Amino acid sequence: MTQDVIRVAVNGYGVIGKRVVDAVCAMPDMELVGVADVVGDWRIRAAVGQNIAVFAATGQADAAMRAAGVPVAGSLEDLLATVDVVVDTTPKKIATANVPAYRAAGVKAVFQGGEAHATTGHSFVAQANYATAVGRDMTRVVSCNTTSVVRVLGALQDASLLARARGVLIRRATDPGESHLGGVMNTVVPEASIPSHQGPDALTVRPDLDVVTMAAKAAHTQTHNHYWTLQLTRRASREEVLEALRAAPRIAFIKMADGLTGLNTTVELMRDLGRPRGDMWEVAIWEDVLAVQDDEAFLTYQVYNEAIVIPETIDAIRALTGSVPDGATSIAMTDQALGMRREFLPQPVRALTDG
Repeated sequence: MTQDVIRVAVNGYGVIGKRVVDAVCAMPDMELVGVADVVGDWRIRAAVGQNIAVFAATGQADAAMRAAGVPVAGSLEDLLATVDVVVDTTPKKIATANVPAYRAAGVKAVFQGGEAHATTGHSFVAQANYATAVGRDMTRVVSCNTTSVVRVLGALQDASLLARARGVLIRRATDPGESHLGGVMNTVVPEASIPSHQGPDALTVRPDLDVVTMAAKAAHTQTHNHYWTLQLTRRASREEVLEALRAAPRIAFIKMADGLTGLNTTVELMRDLGRPRGDMWEVAIWEDVLAVQDDEAFLTYQVYNEAIVIPETIDAIRALTGSVPDGATSIAMTDQALGMRREFLPQPVRALTDG
């Protein structure tokens, strides 16, 4: 495309949608045209309060939103007629029904991991397969857990260190904003099959991974936690593994020694750093827990499920439009605009001595 600014619509102003909106607004090469939704409650009114143009996703929703006092700017079709790309962040399984409308409008479309790979025929993680998304009509940004799997395992694979990976995922029961609606309480619920869906989903992005995942839902609402046993291609040092992880984008390091000893402490750190909504876009690996024995590595990391896919979504927008054909360039643009980090805390200052 020849224009300087990509015009973007977001369909669905929920947990992911509102974060995509903020990220689009932070990008120097993008313009948010508006959002579409079907509700007129506090969530969409928050968008109105930020002077975001709100459109009704359906005719039925239009009447209900107007009745609730929401200033509706038009229909979803009206919104699609004015944009280059739509990011669909509607609830799981709804987005597939929107495909005909996007095709009819001639707009590019980015979907989220709740939809099937078959919906778009392409699944996306920026560091792994940006180039294969360039110029496509649609792609699907994989789920939060799958994104983390591809980032971390992909970093080791790119360094020719990874032979196979076996992981256990402890998943949060529900999003914090929906914990009043029910969920897992005072128990842990294993997923009913092995592998859990994250491993096979990662293969839609990196089909040469040898990965098996097991998962369980736990009685908490903030972030996921992964535990990995990695068979390496050879004997390696701990520093070699760390260097491979440090070479990849969107992986940050935290330490138990700094008092970051649980999922909640990292959430609190993000708030103290002034992150929007306390979000963490990076995968946070516990550096001082990572261990290597001969040709095996063991590590654990944290995934902020509400935020990790946001930078990937921004990169997917650029890839589909072809505005930035190089993945590394887009990743750098996104990360700089969002203020992403490699280390969250400053390194300790050591006193100078005369020796």
